[in-house]
Amino acid sequence: MDLTPDTALIVIDVQQGFDSPVWGARDNPDAEANIGRLVDAWSAAGRPIVLVRHDSRSAGSPLAPGAPGNALKAVVADAPHDLFVTKHVNSAFYGQPDLHGWLGDRGIRSLVVCGIQTNMCVETTARMAGNLGYEVAVPLDATHTFDLEGPDGERIAAADLARATAVNLHGGGFAEVVATESLVG
Repeated sequence: MDLTPDTALIVIDVQQGFDSPVWGARDNPDAEANIGRLVDAWSAAGRPIVLVRHDSRSAGSPLAPGAPGNALKAVVADAPHDLFVTKHVNSAFYGQPDLHGWLGDRGIRSLVVCGIQTNMCVETTARMAGNLGYEVAVPLDATHTFDLEGPDGERIAAADLARATAVNLHGGGFAEVVATESLVG
């Protein structure tokens, strides 16, 4: 993916609540460091940065508004940004203010999507962006997720879920899956 000067960095749900043990085992301990590298590179280049926060409506969620876990992690808490989106569902395109409208008003057609969780809000946002016609890159090493149990009780490891996301996005034509280094190097 060739980065244009207006390629937007979409940083999904990098919130303190994801440090809660309620989520279970996670993958990719370097995710936050790579997210920080992307934010620094975008800021230095003057490219647009969009921060997204999940405001959970689930009772007792560590991501609920007013809960300490709703706050952004230090790596992005003070990051310069052009837009701040809050959402209650997986896709940042269903948040407020309207991400698609904001991008369209600026003629932005190229996105880099990173954050938490790889197979949930990152994948959903990237899929929707691809469906909306954006050129999308997902630096998988700037995401992380958690082990997850399926309907039959089988637990799938976070690393396997991340690999499945990479295959879904790449194989499905939604996004180019890349490494952070290829975007900041």
